[in-house]
Amino acid sequence: MTVEPEADKNKKSGKGGNLRESLFLLVCGVVVALLLQAFVFQSFWIPSESMENTLQVGDRVVVNKLHGDAERGDIVVFKGWNDEDTIKRVIAVGGDTVKCCDAQKRITVNGVPLEEGSYLYPGDFPSGDAFEKVVPAGRLWVMGDHRTASADSRAHEERKGEGTISEDDVVGRAVAIYWPFSRATILSRPESFLKVR
Repeated sequence: MTVEPEADKNKKSGKGGNLRESLFLLVCGVVVALLLQAFVFQSFWIPSESMENTLQVGDRVVVNKLHGDAERGDIVVFKGWNDEDTIKRVIAVGGDTVKCCDAQKRITVNGVPLEEGSYLYPGDFPSGDAFEKVVPAGRLWVMGDHRTASADSRAHEERKGEGTISEDDVVGRAVAIYWPFSRATILSRPESFLKVR
């Protein structure tokens, strides 16, 4: 009976073991990535100018699907009025009164004027249409940052919910632009919304 030195035995079995281990880790990585995409994070591509300059055509954003309740100022992806993935900014939530416009031509939420200069498209105005809505419970009033190029809640007032969207239709909150790399940034809630009660 022949015997092999322990070191030689480990060398022979190590090659197959390393391959199996590598394949196992690769499969685990793919499974984890698929689970994260299905339940936690998802990537979306921006196809239109309705959220400029915050989001540009061709930007790719990461959306947190475990976002909790949408809040005023959040940028959210939702199943839109035509059942397509749509991205807009939440201006008002259930129970809020949203109005356009005050004497300084600002949108107000519960009587508090929004200072939108930090995200509104340069040279654009808060709204060309006058409106006043009490947002129903469980629904959101959403608008694009490029107001003159956005078919948002204002353009769908004749539909169920009077232009608002259901909170249940929200896929998630956009948390960051990750591509192109030169535009990579975290997307945060503007301070103006923190004053609304």
